[in-house]
Amino acid sequence: MAEAPLIQIRNLSKSYGSKLVLKNLSLDIFPGQVIGYIGPNGAGKSTTVKILTGLIPDFEGDVIVDGISMATGALEIKKLIGYVPENAEIYDVLSPMEYLDFIGKLYGMEEDTLRDRTKKLLMAFGLAANADDRMDTFSKGMKQKVLLISGIIHNPKIIILDEPLSGLDANAVIMIKELIMRLSNEGKTIFYCSHMMDVVEKVSDRILLINKGEIIADGTFQSLKQDHSDTLERIFSKLTGRQDQANGADAVINAFD
Repeated sequence: MAEAPLIQIRNLSKSYGSKLVLKNLSLDIFPGQVIGYIGPNGAGKSTTVKILTGLIPDFEGDVIVDGISMATGALEIKKLIGYVPENAEIYDVLSPMEYLDFIGKLYGMEEDTLRDRTKKLLMAFGLAANADDRMDTFSKGMKQKVLLISGIIHNPKIIILDEPLSGLDANAVIMIKELIMRLSNEGKTIFYCSHMMDVVEKVSDRILLINKGEIIADGTFQSLKQDHSDTLERIFSKLTGRQDQANGADAVINAFD
């Protein structure tokens, strides 16, 4: 018997005024998949993510997550999702322990479980020594690690990552890439949005390319490469009609002549 999709999107459309941002999007996403969701600015990536996380309630079409309709059960769906946004406002007058305690209680976690898991995750991310420090003294990378912990602390089925490597050093990036693969092996579904094509290429087992509100490519990197014989960056440029980057770089250099 075929595995049922965890996320079903049918004829999803969203407009802002007269501008149609998503155009009849239809997708099935299965448990354990690592989805690399890429596209140029304004393509509809952020709108898709905001609908999946219940932040935009007014849309056309159907979004079903683990058998629950987003139209009627958004609150239940939010319990299944961990979300790490690209630009999050963190309560940086709190310590990591205080902030993660707040996040965990929003998800209804038991206090003992929450405290124990918080300590273990802070240790894993190299923040144990800073557990009780105010986060307004933290670097961007340290704050990003706290945000990543807040996205997984309740052990969600689905993890949505929007540029999660922002501000992280090289060692932390390696750890997060390994973590994504381990979470996938545990059956978690990862929805990964990024402009870092080399990372998307390495961590994703399925890549979705959106342009002008429509999915224009869907497959493994190997299948996309077979169709287009190129790197993911060049496939991206070719399919989105943006192949003038070299000319743009030349124009910058020529400006100094």
